Amino acid sequence: MTAPVPPPATMKDVAALAGVSQKTVSNVVTRAVPVREETRTRVEAAMLKLDFVPNLSARGLRSGRSGTIALALPDLATAFSAELLHRIVDAAHERGLAVQIEETAATPERERELLARARSHLIDGLILNPIRLEDSVIRYADRLPPLVVIGEVEQHRADHVRVDSRLAAADVTRHILSRGAERIAVIGGDDSVSFATATSRLRLEGVHDALREAGIARDPRLEVNRLPWSMASGADAARTLIARDVAFDAVVAFTDSLAVGALHALHEHGIRVPDDVMVTGFDDVEISEFTSPSLTTVAFDRGDFAESALDLLESRMVDRTAAPRSRTLPHRVVERASTGRPSSGHRP
Repeated sequence: MTAPVPPPATMKDVAALAGVSQKTVSNVVTRAVPVREETRTRVEAAMLKLDFVPNLSARGLRSGRSGTIALALPDLATAFSAELLHRIVDAAHERGLAVQIEETAATPERERELLARARSHLIDGLILNPIRLEDSVIRYADRLPPLVVIGEVEQHRADHVRVDSRLAAADVTRHILSRGAERIAVIGGDDSVSFATATSRLRLEGVHDALREAGIARDPRLEVNRLPWSMASGADAARTLIARDVAFDAVVAFTDSLAVGALHALHEHGIRVPDDVMVTGFDDVEISEFTSPSLTTVAFDRGDFAESALDLLESRMVDRTAAPRSRTLPHRVVERASTGRPSSGHRP
């Protein structure tokens, strides 16, 4: 004789478990009234534990969906995040999907909160940009909602859209080597484990690949990282390189924001770009074309990136059983004025 199926959890059950009123639970579900972060997290955890399904709109009751997905990026303040966010939101709206925007700030707890919301049917799926596999919720494959991972974290648990960062970093390094560079500094990657992300590791490996091909030994003194990857961090990293009193004739920065900061710091020290030092970035954000000099960088089609992520997510929302798929988008090196042939290099 089979055990009777327990009745579905109610809003009253959630309220009792979370130690709040039913009205507070309703506010968390509908988002009609702001709720303190601590309270919201407690309510969502109770929903997850009780497998509580909110009473969704008529559309949701018919389809079992809310019509909302979440997009979570580590740092919404960067130019790259802003441009990618615009593309994904625009493409999602064309598909009739609303997008809830979240900033994880490289904090695993925020990813877990998103997972709780998805499991309690507040969102239909996630597009997630984790920075390290070891910290991310994607390790828990058996509990994942429909999910697409974007970015450089290498994993085989969820659908994935990426650019080959290692190859792209090698390609942009080969470009400046072909222009005569011999002492290449790196901004965005070094030996510090505390600053290392999946992106920094892969791009640093790519630089090292190109150096090995050219028969040039890696010099750790020419590598520096700063978080967050902002213009201010790029300027600070460039000043650190200059203060180390070590010669370099090129800088490979792992984002355009870092590269713009480096351009500023080099200029304030009287170091000419590209005559003394070449500079490259990564991502080809809008500002890279309008710096002085304009910035050589790695580019890829962000519209294609957004459509690929949404294609995979919508497909996963329909079929949860299919094997994870991965799409690697092509990249190219956009050559601009910051990598004109150098004359002398920076000498301390």
